[in-house]
Amino acid sequence: MSDTRVWSYSTTLMGSPILLKLFSANEALASRVFALIKGYEDLFTVNRAFSQVMDINHAAGQQPVAVSRAVYELIKCAKAASMVPGGAFNLTIGPLVKLWRIGFLGDRVPPAEEIAARLGITRPQDVILNDDAATVFLTQPGMEIDLGAIAKGYIADRVRDFLHQQGVGDGLINLGGNVQTLGTPQGEWSIGIKKPFAADDALVGSVAVVNKSVVTSGTYERYFEQDGKRWHHILDPRSGYPLDNELDSVTIISSDSLDGDIWTTLIFGLGVEKGCALLRQRVDIEGIFVTKNREIILSSQRQFRFTPCDERYRIIGSTV
Repeated sequence: MSDTRVWSYSTTLMGSPILLKLFSANEALASRVFALIKGYEDLFTVNRAFSQVMDINHAAGQQPVAVSRAVYELIKCAKAASMVPGGAFNLTIGPLVKLWRIGFLGDRVPPAEEIAARLGITRPQDVILNDDAATVFLTQPGMEIDLGAIAKGYIADRVRDFLHQQGVGDGLINLGGNVQTLGTPQGEWSIGIKKPFAADDALVGSVAVVNKSVVTSGTYERYFEQDGKRWHHILDPRSGYPLDNELDSVTIISSDSLDGDIWTTLIFGLGVEKGCALLRQRVDIEGIFVTKNREIILSSQRQFRFTPCDERYRIIGSTV
């Protein structure tokens, strides 16, 4: 794509750098895209006192709360993902996230009894949904919904749809790791996959895609060290502690970024073997696993082409 002029627009929203790439100069359109993202952030955020999701959290154990259709449908989707056995996705993980504070000031390993107490209010089955009234009820006091693991994917898809409505055929939106591509300006897009715990520009490889979303979740994104051990932000909803398995990162290639968000978290909980088995049931979703042992495992390569960038990593397990 070196022969094609690209205009890049950037800002910071949802606590992440946002990048929009277009193939014609259009600052007004970029501003409308950023305003769209900001509007959804205002609905979904739990990092401020007021939002529709916070309205639900404030009413936990008291009464159902009516929300907009967008918020309701995203919560319904998040609850369904949370009910997958063995997965790490849990929309009610909020109390544990706040307890650990990973990525924020004051992060530390909490006392075991505090973790155990929070586990009792992180049960997704205690989220009661009413489709007709679009209400959400958290049955236990202290429960909190946190859509941080799914909101960026949903918003990336809405940006893609908006750009299509505006007649934009080619472009890219990167919401802090959720990359959604549009069109094929010169054949395909090349998206890098970061090397865990390395410089920002160090890659283990890249994927070439057309009209696909590429979402990566990794233990290196937010973590702290205490007593000689690294504690990362991907929590196991079964134990209340950061997941401890063979994975450093999971990348999902799919049509919708929402699927990428859901499946990266699901797969982290399942691990490589069970994760690959689950992905084989979905021809529209593919995964790339990067392990602590410097292995790169490709579930398949039907919808992307992988190019390695670090010879110290070994590619295994491809079912091409």
